[in-house]
Amino acid sequence: MGSQVQAAARCRDPGPVFGKIAPEIIEDTLIHLATANEQYLSELPGQAGCFKETQIVEFIFLLSEKWHLDQSTRYQAVELLERFMIKQVEQICKSSRENVISREQGQGSSWSSLKHQIYDTFVLRLVSCIQLASKLSLHYNIVNSDTALKFLQSLKYSYTKQELLESELAVLKTLHFQINVSTPLVYVELLLEVLGHNGCLLPAKPLHQMCTQLLDFSYLTRDTIYDTLLKIAIENSTPSKLQVVKFLTVKEDFMLLAVGIISTSVFILNPGQWKQVVEHLNCITGITSQSILEFSYAVLKHIVGSSTAKQHSRNSGTKPPEKRIMHLK
Repeated sequence: MGSQVQAAARCRDPGPVFGKIAPEIIEDTLIHLATANEQYLSELPGQAGCFKETQIVEFIFLLSEKWHLDQSTRYQAVELLERFMIKQVEQICKSSRENVISREQGQGSSWSSLKHQIYDTFVLRLVSCIQLASKLSLHYNIVNSDTALKFLQSLKYSYTKQELLESELAVLKTLHFQINVSTPLVYVELLLEVLGHNGCLLPAKPLHQMCTQLLDFSYLTRDTIYDTLLKIAIENSTPSKLQVVKFLTVKEDFMLLAVGIISTSVFILNPGQWKQVVEHLNCITGITSQSILEFSYAVLKHIVGSSTAKQHSRNSGTKPPEKRIMHLK
């Protein structure tokens, strides 16, 4: 009965309401998000993205579906797990660096040793991150300890409720209780609000739905999409290690991701308005129209194939990517 009530509540969720926010609030929020994004990119750890592998993201998405959590919670959980695991790896590195250096040679052996240390508690930490993310959306379903324990027990784990609470606390302490991080969905929804305020007459509800679907797709095919973008940037199918490292800030840029998702969604739903929307997004964020085109090209290529993606470029009146997102040569 309880699950039926949860599902019914989820079905009644009307989604976000656009066009009701004062312009001053929109402007302040946009500035805040842009500043936060730039600060995050300037402090980006070298391991960023290591814990956004497809299997991990899919696990979180499926578990979020199972527990009837709202759309934002799944992204929040992915980002929390990513940031927590990076901090945990950094802590392990710091505490065991001398032992690792004395016993093993090379980066591969060190990373293998670290993975072994965190393997046993990984699923527990993942569940804790979903729990914490669900608690940030108070008007939606919250994953309580009984629900989480029942799931872990179904996987043959024998954790207690106390251990589950300690796991949540471990995540909170490691992240210094800073868990309310902005996700790409927040950027998408704000930019949709700005577009509406600027006079872009777009169907808000279907566009938002398309954006969330494409955002899911981009999370699940993250490496493939950004690998395409990198090859566009360097005009080479075999990037060097240095080029891959330099491209990390592109992969972690939430503003670029949000702009690319909106652009692709508009092209799919309202291709006649695509140019206008890209111009608006360029003015709002400062991201070049060419960069927006290239991101849409990469997403469409992996949705419908390269031939249709090239047709997208031709139909838009823009040549296939020649100017690049960034120069890495």
